[in-house]
This record gives sequence, structure tokens and C-alpha cells, in this order.
Amino acid sequence: MSVICFDLIPEALGISSIATIIIGIVIGIIAMIFCDLLVEKKFNQNTKFDKGNNTLLKTGIIVSIGLAIHNFPEGLAIGSGFEASMKLGLSLAIAICLHDIPEGISMAVPMKSGGMKISKVIFYVILSGITTGIGAFFGAIIGAISQEIIAICLSFAARSHVIYCIRRTSTRSKQTISWKNDSIG
Repeated sequence: MSVICFDLIPEALGISSIATIIIGIVIGIIAMIFCDLLVEKKFNQNTKFDKGNNTLLKTGIIVSIGLAIHNFPEGLAIGSGFEASMKLGLSLAIAICLHDIPEGISMAVPMKSGGMKISKVIFYVILSGITTGIGAFFGAIIGAISQEIIAICLSFAARSHVIYCIRRTSTRSKQTISWKNDSIG
């Protein structure tokens, strides 16, 4: 969240208007809703897993797809951040790199525990991370067009982080509430 509050949004506000930033956030929200619906529909229709280890494998695969989608806007932020300034691009690249380490672990552990070979786990973790590089490539190209495009890319990425943080917080709070209700009753 600090990257959003102290890097992405202030930089976007410095180079563009609030209306442009809102446009980027709205585009990001629509894109994320579309991707979520697509992934959920695909797994509910075409994937049949047994209980036990296969449930862990399914979890790892779903997390992998979600992170691949999540990493693209992060790459957009890095690429357009470098177009805005070297300092912003470098700070975003370092922050996102550190942020992606636990994400990779959260993807690899269920896959390995579900019985997937370590070579395949490593392959899928790397494959999921490649979308960051692809996003950075497109962010640099798109960011070179105008300052407004950079602001849209930065706010698009900010939206991605906000939704990710809200989901993680709400999921953990639901688990905590469920645990407390089970232990009280």
C-alpha cells in the first residue's frame, strides 16, 4: 500500500489530472472483474479434481493464473515508471521484486504439496512472473506516448494493488471471524 500512496498516485498526480487517474483506475477495475469472471468460469466448468492433494494442486494453479494476471499491471507500472523518471522506475522495480517473492512461494507450496514435480513448479512460477516483464515492455512503449498514458498506467497498477490488498485483508478477516465463531460456539 505504501507504493500506491507514496509512489504511484503522487507521480500520476504530478504529471496528469485527477480525471485521468480515475479513468485508469476504472479501466483497471473493469479489466480485473473480467479476468476474475473468466478464470472462475473456466475452472468451474472444465476442471474436476478429487479431494486431498488434487485440491492443493488446483489451489496452486488458480493462484498461478491469478498472479500472472496480477503481475501484468505491475509490469505496466515499472515500464511507465521508468518513462516518468529513473528514480520511480527503479523504486517500483525493487518494491515489486520484493513483493513478488512471497507470491511465488504462495504459488509453489500448494503445487509441490499437491504432487507436482519441482521442475514443473519452477517452470510455472517463472511463467507466472514473465507477465511482469511483458507488462514492463508494454508500459515503456505506451508510456512513451504521453504523460497522460503514464498516469493511466500508474493508476491502473495502483488499482491492482488496492484490490489485491483488499481481497487478502477481507479473506483473512473472514477466516479470523470464522475461527472465533467456531471456538466460541
